[in-house]
Amino acid sequence: MNKKILVTGCVLGLIAIVIGAFGAHGLKSIISVESQQSFETGVRYQMYHALFLLFIGSYSALNQKAKKIIFYLVLLGVLFFSGSIYGLATNELSGFDFKQIGFITPIGGLLLIMAWFILLINFLKTKTDKS
Repeated sequence: MNKKILVTGCVLGLIAIVIGAFGAHGLKSIISVESQQSFETGVRYQMYHALFLLFIGSYSALNQKAKKIIFYLVLLGVLFFSGSIYGLATNELSGFDFKQIGFITPIGGLLLIMAWFILLINFLKTKTDKS
């Protein structure tokens, strides 16, 4: 599971860089400044959570069950949150109206919050270090 989490973190980070560069250069002249800012928010949160997965995958004090739950919450959260933001920010460029599925953005955000909350609960459960 650790390898899967680490690989996914790397892939999400790599994709965040590619999508971020595309947004900064390829979309700059064809979407509004407000849409560019929204797009950047999606990229930023994707990168934050790519780094979060790298931490989770390499943190040995966290049990495998918690890692698995966090992994799936983050993966779905990034897909829903950042993915929907990418669609909404570029809505005017596609034939699909992403506003119809805009409700998944806060669901994705909630999934990301839940992942962090589970990590917090696991930190609070650990015995204190006396060194």
